[in-house]
Amino acid sequence: MAEISKAVCKEFVDSRARELESSIKIEKSFYEKNDVKHGLRNKDGTGVMAGVTRIGSIQGYYMRDGEKTDMEGKLYYRGIDVADIVNGFLSEDRPGFEETAYLLIFGNLPDKNSLEEFHRILEKYRELPDRFTEDMILAAPSVNIMNKLASCVLALYTYDDKPEIDSDLAKELDRALHLLSWCPVIAANAYAAKRHYHGKEGLYLHWPREGLSMAENFLHSVRHDGSFTKEEARLLDLCMVLHAEHGGGNNSAFACRVLTSSGTDIYSAISAAIGSLKGPRHGGANEKVMDMFSYIERDVKDWKDEDEIFDYLAKIIRREAASGDGLIYGMGHAVYTASDPRAVMLKELAKSLAEEKGMLDEFELFETVEKLTPQVFSRERGFNKTLCANVDMYSGLVYKMLGIPQDLYTPLFAIARMAGWCAHRLEEVFNGGRIMRPAYKAIGLDEAYLPLSVR
Repeated sequence: MAEISKAVCKEFVDSRARELESSIKIEKSFYEKNDVKHGLRNKDGTGVMAGVTRIGSIQGYYMRDGEKTDMEGKLYYRGIDVADIVNGFLSEDRPGFEETAYLLIFGNLPDKNSLEEFHRILEKYRELPDRFTEDMILAAPSVNIMNKLASCVLALYTYDDKPEIDSDLAKELDRALHLLSWCPVIAANAYAAKRHYHGKEGLYLHWPREGLSMAENFLHSVRHDGSFTKEEARLLDLCMVLHAEHGGGNNSAFACRVLTSSGTDIYSAISAAIGSLKGPRHGGANEKVMDMFSYIERDVKDWKDEDEIFDYLAKIIRREAASGDGLIYGMGHAVYTASDPRAVMLKELAKSLAEEKGMLDEFELFETVEKLTPQVFSRERGFNKTLCANVDMYSGLVYKMLGIPQDLYTPLFAIARMAGWCAHRLEEVFNGGRIMRPAYKAIGLDEAYLPLSVR
């Protein structure tokens, strides 16, 4: 066959895309008519029950007389209120992420000796396979750290002598602990590669240091001089604890469990979870929040003028401002109604940090957007349901005040959530037994086949 030009290829794709628009569209009425749980949601917005778990649970509402009723949000790790976990390690002036990861994966709080041993195991497992950084990260640097992280996790399959799913719990657990330890090292090295090859900056890679927590080592790894303060590490550690788990129904944990149910390997399952978390409707929302506020801070002249802010938020909803997608990021949640407990804790943290960093005006702008958004939705769309700030509203601001580059906001989410994913992976491997296979209602199937000569 004759070779065709790129211009011809582009015209073919563009024209077929225009044709595809009409055939790919499915009206919402089809979902309603067939009682399809679009997005695996019931009509009242609650999630379709798809499994059981001991790992994490969320309380964002309660049912009264068959009606969904608002409540202050609660988040539990293995039955323990996260607020109690946070207060526990902060009162003892020590990092909490490793303890949290232990709790999620093993199902119980570690005693002092077990926690120290767990720290040593994670330190030992941080070393990547020989030449992995050179061959998998530096040789193919990516502009997106989440994509690089997902591809690196998938590539780790090649470095495992027996990578397929195993009935031996110890072997699956060992892989999980390696991934928990490797993830921050991969993310830090991937960021260094991006800065060097795509940003034309110097290349520096720091080996993880013994005796440091995961949060401390991450700050050490991504900063040119490897320095950090105790307070910076404490704040990052707290963020990681709040991001570590969010129940089996969140999109990335569910993706991990869906792939696991097929009998595939841990690297494929975790890579899928990372890909899910990258999305702006999931973990990637923290970057979208900061992008949105860059527009607000640029276009709103008086950050103290609530009327001006209200009008600008209305323009965002009408697709007349910011990125033009009509979304106010950081507001609303699929489960939480009156409040997201993670956002409540991060907001308190962000305020104290803003006062210290001289960024109180910016923090108060975030507060005002949180306050006004429900009113804007009510006026513009007639939406009168409770709308609370979610974890992404303040996490990006905290990272910004800590001097962490925006490229690393969502990877930090992934580093923390690795603990939850691995726990869900192990639970699904040894309790699932059936491949997840929901049904789809097929429509428009009465088409006749036409011979090529008469089409």
